[in-house]
Amino acid sequence: MRALLAVAIALLLSACGFQLRGSYPLPFNTLHLANIADASELHALIKRTVEAGSGTRIVGSAKEAQAVLTLMLDQPQKNILSLDATGRVREFQLVRTFQFRVNDPAGATLIPPSQIIVRRDISFSDAQVLSKEAEEALLWRDIQEDLVQQLLRRLAAAKPAATPSAAPATEKAR
Repeated sequence: MRALLAVAIALLLSACGFQLRGSYPLPFNTLHLANIADASELHALIKRTVEAGSGTRIVGSAKEAQAVLTLMLDQPQKNILSLDATGRVREFQLVRTFQFRVNDPAGATLIPPSQIIVRRDISFSDAQVLSKEAEEALLWRDIQEDLVQQLLRRLAAAKPAATPSAAPATEKAR
């Protein structure tokens, strides 16, 4: 009976399109992260996620890479959403804007300049300052993880430059 129930649940979940977040097969074997500090948390998260979820390796120089991800902008912001009657902040919005492009070593564009914006709202209370600071730190971490997942989906959809095919047929001599 339990086995039948497990099979029924599995069939229902697969029928609705549910799928566990899995690996993203990238269309290149090596990737270089330009303008992202090697010691940064973002670099470590991208490297760990790419190497764990695909056969792609993160390399230290653009010369070794089949693709170069260039960071153009990474800007976190904390905006005020609402105030109470006394003028104190009640809600904030945390926003991270990430702009990037991906080229091959020859400079051909694999992904044109693109932007990912991730937002999270957080309420604020003067009575719970410490817990709200911890919640904010957790939300920033969640934003970064979401950003990396969106980035990987875009990298997986990249179209590598076509490899040159055989030389075109020459005209027959007259």
